[in-house]
Parts: sequence; C-alpha cells; structure tokens
Amino acid sequence: MATSESWQLFVHNGRHNYKVVIYNHSHAQAARLTEEQLHQTKQFRKSLVPPRNILRFLREQDVGCAVSAQKIYNIVANIKRNWMQGRNMVEEVLCLRHKGATQLHFP
Repeated sequence: MATSESWQLFVHNGRHNYKVVIYNHSHAQAARLTEEQLHQTKQFRKSLVPPRNILRFLREQDVGCAVSAQKIYNIVANIKRNWMQGRNMVEEVLCLRHKGATQLHFP
C-alpha cells in the first residue's frame, strides 16, 4: 500500500487484466507525419488538393500511416494561418486585391 496526504493506492494484483492493444492509431507518436509526408502535404495543399485526398494519398503510400483526418485538417489550418501572416480573412482579401490579384485562392 502506498500512501500520501490525499491518495491511497491498493495493488491487489500487479498484472494487467487485458491484452496489450496491437494498433496504435490513438498514440500521438504513431500519428505523427514524417518530414517527407509533411512536405508532400504542404505541396498538395498549395495545389489546392482537398484534405481528404491528401489523407488518402498518404495512406496509400504508407500502409502503416496512422494519421487522422483531424491531423490533416490541423496541418492545413496551420499552413493557411502562416500564409495569411496573422491577418483575418477580410484583411487577406483586401491585401490580395491591393496587390492586384484577379482570382483569390487560399491554400
């Protein structure tokens, strides 16, 4: 028995009562993109490829890729945030129009 000021812990049996999970999709380390995958994601996004297609491509290239759709959407949001340099969408549109852009495409 281990005791502290606010907790008491009783260990009846020091062994786990379940098997170790084989898949690791929920672990952050397994869901990380490699540098090459991150570079590919950025290149696809610059080409306006939708995030679901980026995810499909990454999973086709690496069967063990455990990245989630949410991770891809977060990367795309970071790319857009960095591209807009802290400006909101209206400020970005005005900035692009001021630079003479005739068509507006956001990464």
